[in-house]
Amino acid sequence: MPQAHYFSNDNAGEFKPKKISVTLAGQEVVVETAGSVFSPDHVDTGTKVLLSELAAAPKTGDLLDIGCGWGPIALALALANPEAKVWAIDVNERSLELTRRNAKTLGLANINVCKPDEIPTDIMFTGIWSNPPIRVGKEVLHQLLLTWLPRLQDGAESYLVVQKNLGADSLVKWLQETLPKNFNTERISTDKQFRIIRVNRED
Repeated sequence: MPQAHYFSNDNAGEFKPKKISVTLAGQEVVVETAGSVFSPDHVDTGTKVLLSELAAAPKTGDLLDIGCGWGPIALALALANPEAKVWAIDVNERSLELTRRNAKTLGLANINVCKPDEIPTDIMFTGIWSNPPIRVGKEVLHQLLLTWLPRLQDGAESYLVVQKNLGADSLVKWLQETLPKNFNTERISTDKQFRIIRVNRED
């Protein structure tokens, strides 16, 4: 399957959902996935590494998952933080449909699934969590991060996971040089060749 499929609006092939069993927020759950979305057979390693930091997520407020795929990050955030409102965004219609289905199946009324431009412009986030689509290229990735990271509330944090050999360290440097001075970016851990990058907006 070409990598571009799950970074575009179009979906190749017939929509054939399938059920898989995964662990999210410490719970064994059954979810639906399908072809033409990212990691349709399991929770990918990068996302597992990111979710190892799930305890750091705020318990309340608006949380954002950038590039939700079939929903593992958004679902885990919602399961772990029932008082928070989770926004799951993607440009891929199939990803949005699967995340909606999975949220409904798991009884998670605190997830809003939508396209990026459907989030109200006045919402500021208490947390942003993402396994960002690195393979879209630097220009698109940088634009994506500069769109959403400035919408962190004062004192809020974003957690990103990026594979080391796909430019994690150079991304840290770029964020440090590009974001406003009241943002602090650091690499906080490395696990299975993935870096966890934390971006904090100062009070």
